[in-house]
Amino acid sequence: MIRTLTRVALLAAALPVVLLADTKFTSTWAAPEAKQVSFTGKKVATLVMSSDDSLRMSGEEGLVTELKARGINAVAAYRLIPKEELTDPDKARGWFERTSVEGVIVMRPVSMGKRTVYTPPVWTSTYYNSLWGYYGYGWGAMYDPGSIREDMVVAIETLIYSVPTNALLWAGSSETTNPKDSRKLLADLVKEAAKEMKKQGLAVK
Repeated sequence: MIRTLTRVALLAAALPVVLLADTKFTSTWAAPEAKQVSFTGKKVATLVMSSDDSLRMSGEEGLVTELKARGINAVAAYRLIPKEELTDPDKARGWFERTSVEGVIVMRPVSMGKRTVYTPPVWTSTYYNSLWGYYGYGWGAMYDPGSIREDMVVAIETLIYSVPTNALLWAGSSETTNPKDSRKLLADLVKEAAKEMKKQGLAVK
C-alpha cells in the first residue's frame, strides 16, 4: 500500500470520535549483537519506502522530528539521496557511506484495511422466586443484543540497519488501530518501538 499514510488522514476523518487510536507491535526481533551497537552521537537516516514522494518526504521528516526529540542525530533519506537513485541499492549505499550515516531506520507500510469488531450479547441471569422480585430485576438487567463496529487497521514494518556492517539489528511488525492522522501514527510508532527495544535490552532514548 504505497499511499497508506496519505489515506490514513482521509479515512480517519470518517471514523467516529469515540474510537481511540492504538499502536501495538505484533512481533519483534533483535540481533544478538544489537546490544553492543549504539548510535549515540552518530548520524541515522530515516527512510519511508513509498513511491509517493510527498508521503515519503513527510513521513521521513516526521520520523526525524520524533527521533531528534529523543536525542538522536536523525536526517531524512530524501535529503541525502537523489530521487532517481533512491531505489538503486548500490547507489543508495554509496550516498549513505559518503555522508557518514551509521544507521538506517526503515518504515514500510504493509497494508491497511477495515476490521469488524463484534461485542457479544450478554443475557443476565434473573431471579424467578417471585413476580415482583423478578419484575424489578428484569428491568434492570435487560438483554443486550451486542454491537458491531469497524476499526481501521494500518500495518507497518519497522527495520533498523547498521550501514558499516550491512546488518539488520532490529525488526518489528506493528498495527495501528484507528490512527488520528499520519503524524500521530508516526509518533506513536516511534514511542512503541522504543518501548519494545528497551524490553530487549537495547540502548534507546
